[in-house]
Amino acid sequence: MGMPRFVRPKEGDAESSPNLYVANCGPAVGLSYDTIASVFSSFGEVKGVYAADESGARVIVSFLESTSAHSAFKALNGRPCPHLGGRSLHIRHAILQPPSSTVNDSVPVSLIASDLNIPGLYLFHDFISAKEEEELLQAVDNRPWKSLSKRRVQHYGYEFCYDTRNVDSKQHLGALPAFVSFILTRVSSLPDIPANLVLDQLTVNEYPPGVGLSPHIDTHSAFEGLIFSLSLAGPCIMEFRRYTTGSWVPKIASVSDMKDENPEEVSRKAIYLPPRSMLILSGEARYAWHHYIPHHKIDKVKETLIRRGSRRVSFTFRKVRRGPCGCEFPQCCDSQREEAG
Repeated sequence: MGMPRFVRPKEGDAESSPNLYVANCGPAVGLSYDTIASVFSSFGEVKGVYAADESGARVIVSFLESTSAHSAFKALNGRPCPHLGGRSLHIRHAILQPPSSTVNDSVPVSLIASDLNIPGLYLFHDFISAKEEEELLQAVDNRPWKSLSKRRVQHYGYEFCYDTRNVDSKQHLGALPAFVSFILTRVSSLPDIPANLVLDQLTVNEYPPGVGLSPHIDTHSAFEGLIFSLSLAGPCIMEFRRYTTGSWVPKIASVSDMKDENPEEVSRKAIYLPPRSMLILSGEARYAWHHYIPHHKIDKVKETLIRRGSRRVSFTFRKVRRGPCGCEFPQCCDSQREEAG
């Protein structure tokens, strides 16, 4: 996959660009995206602040209006900014030109779950604070990671076996770590969450730039009907697919398997997952819709191109199932297929 790049506008067109490339600015020099956005918003509405590359010290500030970008450029370029630690910023106007293969614009991307009209799908923005996010990342980085082919993982409670896409309920790894206790408490206070719900399995995934997740439905026989996924550090889009023919699709699928699908046989929808958001899959969304993360370095969201960060970390909480699944979606259920066979 080719790397997207930012280029200078053509001569005379600089003032027409709403995007600024800002060097000496970013998480690697102690400046959060929220802080950067707050400073630049004094010149006009900021649509977003994104990593310009993997250094962590260069960002793209995207304004709603090009006049706001030009005002910020004139005021801040080459000058120490007291609100950004006194750092001198090196700024130029920029246009984002990603290779076409990095952007999936075939499926409109929604910002809120209700727009997708998938029963059982919920998304809570800012479920945790930026400080809590930082503490969670520090906690997992102080624990050992297990390396897979393209990403790293940690398992708590029970280990998830990727070969069988299941867990061994007899191999208990212990209680979930104390650093996620406040998340479990917060989850229990959400609307319509059963009072007796006890989540006992946690998988932490770390995705480097360009790495996604293959399309799948979490194995019915492995986990109960509620799945919670907390996004940290970087954004992504998640796509959902429902097969209208009702036929079973193998649990382990590849992106290449999905390219030749008949569009009349599959419904496709997508949602943007910002950092610190909590996604909930329940009911139909959990049992009948495949979900996956495209293998992109840049996502297109509402005509805005958003570069994924240097890493994205997800915390996925589940409850291990102790018996067969009896859901209302037998065509997608391994328990009911085994009984029928």
